[in-house]
Amino acid sequence: MALPCGGRSDDDGGMTDVLLRDPAHLVSRRARLYWTVRALPSWLLVGGLEAAILLPDGVPGAVSWSVVAATVVLAVLHLVVMPQWRYRVHRWEITDTAVYTQSGWVSQERRIAPIARVQTVDTQRGPIEQLFGLANVTVTTASARGPIKIHALDRATAEHTVAWLTERAQATGGDGT
Repeated sequence: MALPCGGRSDDDGGMTDVLLRDPAHLVSRRARLYWTVRALPSWLLVGGLEAAILLPDGVPGAVSWSVVAATVVLAVLHLVVMPQWRYRVHRWEITDTAVYTQSGWVSQERRIAPIARVQTVDTQRGPIEQLFGLANVTVTTASARGPIKIHALDRATAEHTVAWLTERAQATGGDGT
């Protein structure tokens, strides 16, 4: 019998060849632009602070230009690389038995929660996410690690996911503990 994590159970119910695979679904493609737009104000603030510090103090031109050039290079690298990297890492999947997520970009995390442990399922959309047609799904379980979050889904996918997961959690008949 195939299992969602890529393993098989043997005839006695024991596990063999357990291979944890990446969850099947990527987040919305619009997430890349959303992450870029969300990171841009921080870099504009850094640039403004540099200008406020370097210009009035009469810091030598070579030093000022070196600091500004380094900041511009770091900002461009961050604004170009980070969204692409996060898009490739952030994944999610919901099966009949569990919710699987993978997130992060520098530090990455995988979470798996059995459907029987699901207590609540919510969506959240901030103002910028609404502009991009994105939503986040939060799955609260009885875990001490806190809720599982699926970020940057397109709105229709998030709504469908919440409805399906809520129905599936109710069908298990568990109490979520």
